[in-house]
Amino acid sequence: MLTIALYNTYDRRRLHEAHLRAIARAGPVAYAYGFHLALVGFPLEGSPLDVALEISGHTTIGDGGRYLLELARKNAFHLLDFPGNGFPPQFGTVVTTTRKPSPEKAVDPLEIARRALMGESFILLVGLGRHGLPKETFKLARHHMDVTGRGVSLETCTAIGAIPAGISTFMEALRWKTDGRKKPRGF
Repeated sequence: MLTIALYNTYDRRRLHEAHLRAIARAGPVAYAYGFHLALVGFPLEGSPLDVALEISGHTTIGDGGRYLLELARKNAFHLLDFPGNGFPPQFGTVVTTTRKPSPEKAVDPLEIARRALMGESFILLVGLGRHGLPKETFKLARHHMDVTGRGVSLETCTAIGAIPAGISTFMEALRWKTDGRKKPRGF
């Protein structure tokens, strides 16, 4: 299972328009690439389906929230509290997304793709707020990943799209290689 997790660093007490836009944008991306979507530390009440219904009523993004609803109906939309000592084990290995990965924890999207194809689960944390992910998430995470491979800082919603697209592209290329289909260069 691959999960893109929006980590709320805006406001823990009140839901803002920025929260709603990011969730509405992340839903279709997660759905399109076969990822789960998790919201971490959002001031939301109810079940994931209740939340998806509420958000879909306030957006035109993603066909009026259709894909967020689809994720919720498939149990691929999750509401998580801030991690005390970690995330629930079913989400797998914790990966912070950053333009400055620690060398000892650095992993690239190709490695995530290889391991995911072998059955390993990952939760990829994306900071939603001006300052990105808090320092404690970098300590908590086993890996740090720069999706660009070049240290380029991406706007949050750009990163939300680039991470699943990049990993999924590598996964498809690796499947081609192992299925005897056309082998892309460099693999």
